Amino acid sequence: MSSPRTAAAVLTLTAVPLGLSGVTAAPAAAHGSMTDPVSRVSACHAEGPESPDSAACAAAVAAGGTQPFYDWNEVNIPDAAGRHREIVPDGRLCGAGRDKYRGLDLARADWPASPMAAGKHTFRYRATAPHRGSIALYLTKEGYDAAKPLTWADLEAEPFVKVTDPKLVDGSYVFDGTVPARSGRHLVYSVWQRSDSPEAFYTCSDVVFGGGVPTGPTASAPSERRIADDAARSTVSHGGHGGDGGHGDGGHGHAGGDGHGGTHPTPAPDGGTRPAGQAEASPVPVATASPAAAAPGAAGGPHLATTGGDGTAVYLAAGGAVALGAGAVLLLRAARRRSA
Repeated sequence: MSSPRTAAAVLTLTAVPLGLSGVTAAPAAAHGSMTDPVSRVSACHAEGPESPDSAACAAAVAAGGTQPFYDWNEVNIPDAAGRHREIVPDGRLCGAGRDKYRGLDLARADWPASPMAAGKHTFRYRATAPHRGSIALYLTKEGYDAAKPLTWADLEAEPFVKVTDPKLVDGSYVFDGTVPARSGRHLVYSVWQRSDSPEAFYTCSDVVFGGGVPTGPTASAPSERRIADDAARSTVSHGGHGGDGGHGDGGHGHAGGDGHGGTHPTPAPDGGTRPAGQAEASPVPVATASPAAAAPGAAGGPHLATTGGDGTAVYLAAGGAVALGAGAVLLLRAARRRSA
């Protein structure tokens, strides 16, 4: 019969990996999207993926389903490493070349748009998981036609705004820039390249300058209530940014979505393109954590928080849990042999 001391040791060793498992399994928040000017994916998320108000968002849902708009904060390429023009194909810029977000690439002149004027402007990028890095904003050239697929040639060669590690205010990156003069409908394209990972995020924000005839509704950013209410419908999981054992996306895992591999785009069955290794998967809803949980001390702080990285801590914690669990089993077996 085992002694009370042995039994206590077994219980302790068994409980530790269970506690670690609970910690490492908790998903962190996803990443973010432009909210001033409002990105397409943010506008459609704000309207409600199940019953969007605008014709453009309804068409986007018809093209790619509702899930992309519950996953509004992960329009990304995990291993971009600054190779944006090389790996994001023409006509697929708004969806980052990903089949999952193909609805964002619909060429139409009635996307919900934000009013814009030349001169000084304060930009906002809603961050659900802050990271160190740079944000570059590109504006379409004069003569841009929103009814045609967006290409790299439609954008100015250089960004009109580029900031590194902008300040984080109330959950959003906030930074100033000077907008060039334009007239009518245009588009602001954002590239957020992390410096703590090769991962990059992309958005398209439709804007209307004075002097043109506006088409389509005015865009609205999702409210904090909308973001919180829809979090459970997201299929994006970032458990310590260590991956979820099957997607290998170079910095974070997905509990659903499209399981992209994040290399060069390859032909998709629908005639579009998707990054190599991408395959649509059944959504598995998960809850997302608050920005403070994803990046302790970042909310309201002066700079971006460093989160993610290579996920080493998660792997070490998980490995330690497995080792402790195995030790508990061996100890229990030894105790049983002694008591036999």
